[in-house]
Amino acid sequence: MSGPVISSLSAEWAPNVIPFRPEPGEVKAAEQAVIGAALLDPVQVPALAAQLGDPGVFYHPAHETIWRAIIRMADGERPVDPVLLAGVLRAQGDLVRVGGPGYLHTCIAATPTAANGDYYAEVVRVAAERRRINSATSRLAHMAGDDQADLDDVRTAALAALADLASGETWLAPVPLGSHGTLPTFPTRALPGWVGTYVEAVAEFTQTPVDMAATMSLAALSTAAGGRVGVEIRPGWREQSNLYLVCAMPPASRKSDVFAFMTGPVYRVEDELRAESRARIIEAETAKETALAEVDALMAKARKNPDLDRAHLVAEISGARMAADEIVVPPSPRLTLSGDITPETVTHQLGVHRCLAALSPEGDLFDSIVGRYSSKPNLGVFLQAHKGERLQADRITREQPTVDKPALTIGVTPQPAVLQELGAAPGARDRGLLARFLYSLPPSNLGYRKIRTTPVPEPVATTYDVRLSGLLRTLTALDEPVVVKMTEAADLAVEKLQEKFEVQLRPDEPLAHIKDWAGKLVGHIARIAVLLHLADHVGGDWRAPVEAATVDRAAEIAEYYTAHTLAVFDLIAADPATEDAHALLQWLQRPKKDGSHRTHIKAHDAVASSRRFKKVADVEPALALLEQHGWLRTDQPSASGQRGRPQAATYRVHPALSTPAGTDPST
Repeated sequence: MSGPVISSLSAEWAPNVIPFRPEPGEVKAAEQAVIGAALLDPVQVPALAAQLGDPGVFYHPAHETIWRAIIRMADGERPVDPVLLAGVLRAQGDLVRVGGPGYLHTCIAATPTAANGDYYAEVVRVAAERRRINSATSRLAHMAGDDQADLDDVRTAALAALADLASGETWLAPVPLGSHGTLPTFPTRALPGWVGTYVEAVAEFTQTPVDMAATMSLAALSTAAGGRVGVEIRPGWREQSNLYLVCAMPPASRKSDVFAFMTGPVYRVEDELRAESRARIIEAETAKETALAEVDALMAKARKNPDLDRAHLVAEISGARMAADEIVVPPSPRLTLSGDITPETVTHQLGVHRCLAALSPEGDLFDSIVGRYSSKPNLGVFLQAHKGERLQADRITREQPTVDKPALTIGVTPQPAVLQELGAAPGARDRGLLARFLYSLPPSNLGYRKIRTTPVPEPVATTYDVRLSGLLRTLTALDEPVVVKMTEAADLAVEKLQEKFEVQLRPDEPLAHIKDWAGKLVGHIARIAVLLHLADHVGGDWRAPVEAATVDRAAEIAEYYTAHTLAVFDLIAADPATEDAHALLQWLQRPKKDGSHRTHIKAHDAVASSRRFKKVADVEPALALLEQHGWLRTDQPSASGQRGRPQAATYRVHPALSTPAGTDPST
């Protein structure tokens, strides 16, 4: 689509005419042509960079990555050509992600002539400006339509947005520090009807937020399907169906009651499976003990009769031992882990059962993860069992076997403080453990609960019990894991979600400071989608492909968890850097002596702002936090080509901080 579109644009429009309504395909073609023009005529790079401004004007993430590399090469006075650019991208680890060396030549082929580079750049810039205006007005429209939003906050946001648009810079609303206002309620309409109805009934009876019952319902579905059913989004991309779920609630929130309602069928089916297997296990144990007794008898015979034919006796004993080894005593069926769960216990039990769930109304599991039983956290098994990576299971009496595709489900309702302890554990963030959880942080309704409530209707409870039990029995009876595919329309729905969230990972975008978590979000949506699909088809053709509408419902649930995760990560990150960042925000919002506001600062300016900072190193964590949340942007100085101490970075200040002072702008 790229080459013909640009050729058409070049033929129909004179280069000095600006197309103010470029179509999406034309934008992509124009972005390719800008890159192509820079590669065909590198002398144009400074002029194109000045015309485009922020590299974030590129809509497609691959194009932005390529353009940033080109700018760095040009600033460093390095030659720019496809071969050298591919080397730079390869060194950054980005070459495959942007499409490989071949894509650079695709951009060149999409460029009719490098002479029109400024024209193509203008198409890209205008499209970005329109997106920026549309984004700002959409946010304001949404905020104005919220009856719960404070009118003064709406006015302040509108003024900040107008200042942002007037400035010509691409600023999005910054992410608040530690405060997110009213978080959304779990969208129970996205759950299968029999699940959503039960969730709402349990929440009403227990007078608890629906979030807790809904999150534990997903944990129950994950217990049934995790590791037993996977989903294929498209060839080469599969996801398991196990989830790590946390709903943080304060004490006295009736967590145990909700937990019992939502997981009751899981434990009952587990008990039934154990009872049903008891006779089979006893029979196998008896057969094995008999075979081993025969081996012992033959060994005793050999010791008592040294004159017997040794070769014949060895062969007879070996055959008896092999026969005994072939008798396998099946383990007692197990769906859940119980008691004090250590990483070693989890590893061992996954080695035996492969698919398990750690369900608890408290946060004792996290105590084990952060090192209750050891001097340091042991995260390995929790990282591997989420993804399904091969696991080395520890069995003391045998050689250590490997477990293919282990699957652990986690569903817990700890106190919020437990999450802070988990966040402080060495490696929990860096190694990706925190990124594997879906978080819920509903408000407590203590003090506002009804005294007399309606019990859960019996038909609603019975339907939930029967259908969840049926799903558990159907899936635990599978001999091998089953992979359910997505329809072509569902695959396209996932692709659109990938494009949407990829943009939100860029600097200054809403998910930029939680890239580790957001990078797994589409995979989580696929996992939620297959759980919804299985629950929709209990007793029916659950092996049928997952539909696009199911992906849309999963995406709605993921939006809920995204909003709550942003709040949880700020809670986890509550440390001195956050307090320092709040102090800096208040300083930045205050006018200078001449009444003007700061638009640019350096680190030493921030040091001088308060006695709490003694040197630049003291203020750097707070500056980094503000940059991650979108309040500041770094302008790295261009390479001067001279040796010596590098110039200090300059930080641009978000226009929202020019609004009237009086409150902390981050709240």
